[in-house]
Amino acid sequence: MISVPVSIVDHAEMEVEMSKRMVVVGRGHAVMSRYSALFLVVLCATAAPGVVSTAAAQAPASDAGKWEVPRTPDGHPDLQGNWTNMTLTPFEREEGRGPVFTWAEVEEMEQPSGDCPANPGTIACGREDNQGDESLSNERRLSGAEYSEVYWDRGSRVAIVDGEPRTSLVTHPANGRLPALTPEAERQIQEYEDFRDQFGQYDHPELRPLGERCIVFGSPLGPPMRPQGAYNSNYIIVQTADHVMIMSEMVHDVRIIRLGEPNRLPAHVRPWFGDSWARWEGDALVVETTNINPQQSLRGVPPSEHMRVTERFTRVDEETILYEFTVEDPTMYTQAWGGEIPLKKFDEMLYEFACHEGNYSMSGILSGARYQERMEAQGSSDSRRD
Repeated sequence: MISVPVSIVDHAEMEVEMSKRMVVVGRGHAVMSRYSALFLVVLCATAAPGVVSTAAAQAPASDAGKWEVPRTPDGHPDLQGNWTNMTLTPFEREEGRGPVFTWAEVEEMEQPSGDCPANPGTIACGREDNQGDESLSNERRLSGAEYSEVYWDRGSRVAIVDGEPRTSLVTHPANGRLPALTPEAERQIQEYEDFRDQFGQYDHPELRPLGERCIVFGSPLGPPMRPQGAYNSNYIIVQTADHVMIMSEMVHDVRIIRLGEPNRLPAHVRPWFGDSWARWEGDALVVETTNINPQQSLRGVPPSEHMRVTERFTRVDEETILYEFTVEDPTMYTQAWGGEIPLKKFDEMLYEFACHEGNYSMSGILSGARYQERMEAQGSSDSRRD
């Protein structure tokens, strides 16, 4: 195992800031926040049936010009607080579409259907039913049948950037879609698939996904930081004069970003979330990350040792941080690509997502697979699956 150097942080200061922003509820998933959010929606809908959509909220506020960027004691923009990037806007743009939705399209997309949200997570509310598709993994086949809508949060608003309702979070290339892979990337991906084909998906623990094993859930924190797509795409940001901490609600992953002249890790040391260093360019926090762990794939594409992600965090109003990112990896992509994602203020408490599946359920997952294998070898069926 590689020993990764750990940055020195004023833990007392960081813990004081964290205590202001997070409530820890012990073991179990952070479903409580989903329940409190549902009850809040019901109460608000009862008290104010005229809740406006994104489209209706575009009229400029009369005091918009009076807003000033909040600042920390050292004079830099204050990015601290709870934020979310969950949105109805897809990561990549539909082929042939322009860069923005019409406001009529936005209103239709954001409209709930009865007791079901605009982007349902359950089959009961209209999500695609894949339960009969035996070619899929159990996770994909049963997705939408395992939880109620209280558990899911797949977005309720279209992403608005510069007053435009965006049709994709990716903005370059101009078509809003990821660029083609290089021949080397395709070779590496095929090589890995050929290796995996030697095994069944439940043959041993290392074949199970990193998130299921409670090791890391890379999508929300990245880099780049992307909506998780199911639930818990929420963050806590804490900053000091020389560090910025970003904690994802999902599996409580944490990035600690150092400010100052970079002192990069050796090329062979590649921790989860990479090696991040930041600087201020005016009112924008610019973060450059290298040395990303080779297992931390980005939409199925593993990062090469040359991958660099540049992020910009800019506080644009009281409710919004504009998050911009660029991914450069000439080994894997034919060109650089990136996008813009609004981080919206999240006025709810975040609860600890104490992921324990990898600790307590892994033995059940693997022993269940061994049971099924014994049934098949004996020519028997499992009555519990019939």
